[in-house]
Amino acid sequence: MTTPLITDSHCHLDFPDFDGERPEVIARALEAGVHRMVTICTRLRNEPQVRAIAEAHAPVFYAAGTHPMSAAEEPLARVDALVALAEHPKFVGIGETGLDYHYTAESAEVQKQSLRIHIEAAQETGLPLIIHARAADDDMAQILGDAWKARPYTCVMHCFSSSAELAAAALDCGFYLSMSGIAAFPKSQELRDIFAAAPLDRILLETDSPYLAPPPFRGRRNEPGYTAHTAAVGAETFGLSLEDFAAATEANFDRLFAKAAAWTPA
Repeated sequence: MTTPLITDSHCHLDFPDFDGERPEVIARALEAGVHRMVTICTRLRNEPQVRAIAEAHAPVFYAAGTHPMSAAEEPLARVDALVALAEHPKFVGIGETGLDYHYTAESAEVQKQSLRIHIEAAQETGLPLIIHARAADDDMAQILGDAWKARPYTCVMHCFSSSAELAAAALDCGFYLSMSGIAAFPKSQELRDIFAAAPLDRILLETDSPYLAPPPFRGRRNEPGYTAHTAAVGAETFGLSLEDFAAATEANFDRLFAKAAAWTPA
């Protein structure tokens, strides 16, 4: 499958699923037209390994934060530490952070505390906040919205699969919705309808690999090159050619992840 240039705005290349194969996975992504990848660190103690992947591969950028499902197990992030990480030329986002009450509702209070720390770091650095939201729509909308009203910041709702109400709340703040392989699943028509109702200039693409492989790879390990398959479904959802949809999502990524867009190899 050939595709115009697109970006996988959220993957996890440091995960053991890719051990011994990272250069090949990145090479396959490039062959599929996925010319940039943002690999996401979910536990700050792993930041050095994630940074090393970005440093070793020109197409790879990175972000770091404490995943909400890990918030109770990890030391609380510090705003100053996140701001210091942002000095790295390939560090392009804060997170992923957020709220997950599906698996880890018992840690809701520490998740909220962690989320607010990451929001402050995004406000300080001007880098986009990367949000994981699951089964926490009301709290998510309120915390993000209140913070945005107090001091605007940019944000992407990564792997968006929540309600139309949370989508509307995010879009009202100027945030972005990221389309993952979930949007390509046959049973995801309701989710595709939410995306189709959103402004085209607020849509990003991602894999969240190694998870959530789109058809025809569903049930197997996902990888950044498969972004191309989600892009094809996204183009259909918006009634556009693949070329036009890809160009739109590239412009969106460049606008939101301006640091990645401006980066040039030393």
